[in-house]
Amino acid sequence: QVHVAESGGGLAQPGGSLRLSCAASGFTFSRYGMTWYRQAPGKERELVAAITNTNGTNYADSVKGRFTISRDNAKNTVTLQMNSLKPEDTAVYYCNAFLLTTNYWGQGTQVTVSS
Repeated sequence: QVHVAESGGGLAQPGGSLRLSCAASGFTFSRYGMTWYRQAPGKERELVAAITNTNGTNYADSVKGRFTISRDNAKNTVTLQMNSLKPEDTAVYYCNAFLLTTNYWGQGTQVTVSS
């Protein structure tokens, strides 16, 4: 049974940091690309960062230089290190695993950036 679960969300001050983790099981993790999306209230879900099965990475312009995505195939986890957080980073963050037309989603974790 496929399971994708995010953790590490919470409240951070502007300029602060948070580290999100995503644990996956039930599929061959190393074959899948992994992404983080986010959705703010009243807005569409947007891609934040992606890492391929060969560790290629891609970032939204709004987070380049501040966020870092990484993966550990031995532990079936993907991490999003978020630094220099801004209030506009406030959203529900979702972990996604993708391979061709197959997508697995987590339930999301809330990140709130506020003083």
